[in-house]
Amino acid sequence: MTREEKSIAIEDLTAQLADVNVVYLADISGLDADTTSNLRRACFKAGIKLEVVKNTLLEKAMEASDNDYGDLASVLKGNTSMFIADTANGPAKIIKEFRKKGEKPIFKGAYINQEIFIGDNLLDSLVAIKSKEEVIAEIIGLLQSPAQRVIAALQNQPNKEEGAE
Repeated sequence: MTREEKSIAIEDLTAQLADVNVVYLADISGLDADTTSNLRRACFKAGIKLEVVKNTLLEKAMEASDNDYGDLASVLKGNTSMFIADTANGPAKIIKEFRKKGEKPIFKGAYINQEIFIGDNLLDSLVAIKSKEEVIAEIIGLLQSPAQRVIAALQNQPNKEEGAE
């Protein structure tokens, strides 16, 4: 790869990082072709972009980015794949699902809404993060619950005319 090609690749990665709040890094090396294809398909269905990246180029893109990736560059060793998503827990769920069948992908780290998560031991915690849509649905459910109880209580009130007979 020439210096010019590297510069273009860094610019492309920097542009990708500028537009997202959820970036996961994982090692998917060693997966057979069928499993890799299934992983890519699952990511596509979930709206997650999966890309194998060169560590040095990604590190330079992180440095050039306006986002603060903190110590995330420390996990850029060995093979690295980048998952870019809109949903904070989307890549974690996919990684966890694929781990039921094998040891890979190995979660390295993530940048989620300006927070840094490093280490495979955090994968279960990241799966448990609720998406914006899940939180909104939960709030709506909580708000509807008291109103539904009031309506049910009113509907179960004995009718005064029925009691007068």
